[in-house]
Amino acid sequence: MEKRAITAEVPAAPRMPEDPAQLVPELAEVSAALLRATGNGSVPRSTIGLVQLRAGQIVGSTYLTVLHAGFLRKAGQSEERIASVASWWDSPYFTAAERAALALVEAVLQPSTDGERVSDELYAQVAGHYEGKALATLMFAIGQVNFFVPVALVAKPVPGRSFTDPWG
Repeated sequence: MEKRAITAEVPAAPRMPEDPAQLVPELAEVSAALLRATGNGSVPRSTIGLVQLRAGQIVGSTYLTVLHAGFLRKAGQSEERIASVASWWDSPYFTAAERAALALVEAVLQPSTDGERVSDELYAQVAGHYEGKALATLMFAIGQVNFFVPVALVAKPVPGRSFTDPWG
């Protein structure tokens, strides 16, 4: 497989010419259900946004990174918090609960050289900040963004376009 030269221009058009959501309209129901599940109020929406921004960064999707950074901006999150998600472990802008959530998304999405991705120790740390429903909601928030990772990486919608019309 050929790699694009680092100096090459990145196309400003989606790779897949058709919008997958138009091709498979049933996606709207799934997307709405995931949004309801993660928006149940047990985890602050800002925490979910931070987790989903970090997921976009980890999987290397500019579309998801720009999308979730934009959602956080619209929700009033500071530029410092948004910019430092990529280096959250040494950033002073996050609470202990947010750090636990960011550690969880990293563990889930990155291979581990030590065995289990989510260790018992990490689970205990996260569970110390999030009780049952909130912990389940965090898991679903990670799953929600990961549900759309194949679309972002395969179809390559254009970053910065409206969430409702990335093919427009």
